[in-house]
Amino acid sequence: MTTLHPKKNEHGGPCVIAVPTRPTPAGSWHDPAAIATVVPGGAMPAELNGIALRPWVAAPRDDAGWDAVAGQDAGEFAEPAFVPAPGKRIAAGVVIEEPDGRVWVVHPSNAHGGYPATFPKGTKDGGVSLRATAIREAYEESGLQVELTAYLLDAVRSMSKTRYYLGRRVGGCPSDMGWESQAVSLVPRALLHALLANPNDAPLVAMLVTGSKSGQP
Repeated sequence: MTTLHPKKNEHGGPCVIAVPTRPTPAGSWHDPAAIATVVPGGAMPAELNGIALRPWVAAPRDDAGWDAVAGQDAGEFAEPAFVPAPGKRIAAGVVIEEPDGRVWVVHPSNAHGGYPATFPKGTKDGGVSLRATAIREAYEESGLQVELTAYLLDAVRSMSKTRYYLGRRVGGCPSDMGWESQAVSLVPRALLHALLANPNDAPLVAMLVTGSKSGQP
C-alpha cells in the first residue's frame, strides 16, 4: 500500500511513500527501553521529558536566517578545523539525545540512498556554517529544533565528508518532519545497530553504543 507524504517535495510535487513505516503505540514514547516511531502527521504526546512537542513555527526560511539561528554554541565547545575530502561534498549532521538516554533517527523516504534509518544530516549550502547546517537538517528531516552541545566526529561517506555534532531537543515536533523523511524514531542506544544498517553510519553508531559522547580534541 502506497501513501502520500503530507508535505510536497523540493519541486513542489507529491512524495509517494512506497512502503509506509508503521508507528508504535503511544506508550512507547515514555518508555526509555522502547523504540518509539511516528509517521508524518501522526499522533504525539503533548510533551516528552518535560519539553513540549509542537511545531517550530519560527524556524528560519532562508540561508541568512539559518546562518544566524540560535543553538550553534549552546555548549561553548571546541572543534577541530574541518578538512574537506577531495571530490566529496561538505555536510553536517547531528545526533540528538534525550534525557532518557535515547537518540533520534530519521527514516529517509523510500530508504533513499540505501538508508532505512540514519541521523539527520545534509549538504552545506553557500555561506551557511557547519553548525547551522546541522541545526537546519535536524529540523528539515526530523521536525525538531535543536541546540548543539559537542563535536562528535568527521565521517567520510560515499558522497560527502560529514561533520557530526551532539545536540539536544529544545522544541519542535517529529510528526512535522519534512518530505525527505517517512518516519522519525527515538531509539535506545543499544538498539541502534538494529535500525542503522548502512555501513556509513557504523563508526558513529559504535561511538554512541560504547558511551563515548565526544570526539572533541
